[in-house]
Amino acid sequence: MRKAIKHHMAADAPPLAERGTITLAFADRHKRRIRLSDDAGGHFLLDLPHAVLMNHGDLLELEGGGAIKVQAAAEAVTDAVGKDVSHTARIAWHIGNRHTPVQVLNNGAVRIREDQVLTEMLIGLDARVETKLAPFAPEPGAYSAGGGHSHDDDHWHSIDDHPHDHDNEHGHDHVHR
Repeated sequence: MRKAIKHHMAADAPPLAERGTITLAFADRHKRRIRLSDDAGGHFLLDLPHAVLMNHGDLLELEGGGAIKVQAAAEAVTDAVGKDVSHTARIAWHIGNRHTPVQVLNNGAVRIREDQVLTEMLIGLDARVETKLAPFAPEPGAYSAGGGHSHDDDHWHSIDDHPHDHDNEHGHDHVHR
């Protein structure tokens, strides 16, 4: 069985012969050791020294040469944008206040994984929202080298893994104006 032994971020990837692609949703792109299937159905073992967040375009170097390219799967997301830059910044603050992963888009909008409660909150904040299928690549956290957060095995990385619920009963108030 093929074995992927090293992760390379897209921007720093060495020239490696592509030996396949793997398309994964955001929640499935933080791994260390697992049996996976590439997009053509070929199996391989992901066997990294520590868990990493694999982003769109990253490479998984194969033992013996070549690499499998990571692709972000289309998934249910909601894009939101405000009336102007400051309104969009306030919208982003409210999303961040819920400890929700967010992607900042090139057009100035923000993207979250689809969540009906958060979408209703965004509508209540007068954001223009669009729910659709698209790749989701949220911003990395601010406290690790390179602007990302560490990817220790016991650290949460998605809303589903977060250590508390999101029903607004987690130690601080949420005021909507």
